Amino acid sequence: MASRDKGARAPSQRQLKVGELVRHALAEIFARGEVLDDVIARHSLTVPEVRMSPDLKLATCYVMPLGGGEAGDVVKHLAKHQRFLRGEVAKRVDLRYMPELRFREDTSFEASSRIDQILASPEVARDTRNTARDHDE
Repeated sequence: MASRDKGARAPSQRQLKVGELVRHALAEIFARGEVLDDVIARHSLTVPEVRMSPDLKLATCYVMPLGGGEAGDVVKHLAKHQRFLRGEVAKRVDLRYMPELRFREDTSFEASSRIDQILASPEVARDTRNTARDHDE
């Protein structure tokens, strides 16, 4: 995935590994419906990415309900259950220090869709045809 922080250094292997462990633990918790909340229970949640801070004390968890509806409300409700979720993740992931969980709406699908729309626009299609023609000559 592309970096979400402009100018940030690439994450270390340890950050990536811990982020994946936390992501899998959260996905399991959500799949089992362990969070008792009406808003969260209405949605199947995906966790496309978890980004760890360099000191591994903060995990930024990008989540998205399937279908994308009520994403903002879901993130607010997840924040309310942050302590519970942190405890549940701690039971599943063996770390010396359990990071604080911060939840954010995943917007990578929207960005990808927007890029696809731009590439499909008539102006860009015309430019790509002209560029291909210039290279053929």
